[in-house]
Amino acid sequence: MKTKIAFILIVAGFTLASMYFSSYARNFVLDCANYAINVYENSLKFVKSNINEHFSQADQIRTLRERNAELEKSAGLLLAFAYELNGLLADKNITSFSPQIKPVRALSYAQIGDYGKVWLDFPDFNASKIYGLMFNGKSAGIAANEGGRALAYLQSDPKSVFSVYIGENKIAGIAKGAGKNIEIKFIAQWLEPKVGDEVFTSGLDGIFFGGIPVGKIVAVQDRDLYQSAVDEPYNKITIPSYLYVVIKDR
Repeated sequence: MKTKIAFILIVAGFTLASMYFSSYARNFVLDCANYAINVYENSLKFVKSNINEHFSQADQIRTLRERNAELEKSAGLLLAFAYELNGLLADKNITSFSPQIKPVRALSYAQIGDYGKVWLDFPDFNASKIYGLMFNGKSAGIAANEGGRALAYLQSDPKSVFSVYIGENKIAGIAKGAGKNIEIKFIAQWLEPKVGDEVFTSGLDGIFFGGIPVGKIVAVQDRDLYQSAVDEPYNKITIPSYLYVVIKDR
């Protein structure tokens, strides 16, 4: 009888223990499973992120290589052109043509709210000169002395003034900043600038060398003694990081 009672107690004890520990074991297993799933998902995200970053970098490297190849080709063609041009100039006993440009860093606006004037980090600045400014291979304005420092007058500023040609017939004019656009003034009355004509620097002012794209004519206006034209500039810079200064045009 005592043996039977002891057996029943042992079975009951095991039953209770199994119920308690099975619940603990179930929670433990669930916790382990959740942890394993989280580790797997995080690892999967990490691997995918690194793979995407790798392919993104590979695409960027491929694009940069292609662009570098194009630039190398352009540079080679320009060197060949300069060589041939200087050979022709030598035959005519004329000084070689060697335009030079230099990158300069934009520091800050000269005045808050005025987006047409920018201070430049230009160590070799000569306060007695006016320099042409370029951005992305097109005209961007001029740089001039302001209190002994180089100040950029972007093309939107009225103090940005330089000489230009209009169209295939090279109609002469003076480009002046006029806010959103550029006004080209002092065009002779008998000349015929047209809407759609391209505008280039003339190089006759000592500021730029000739042939730098400026923009396109969008309107022509009659004045009393001359005509003027409205030029929509190719460059519309408001927050420049770097500009290129024309150091020497001949």
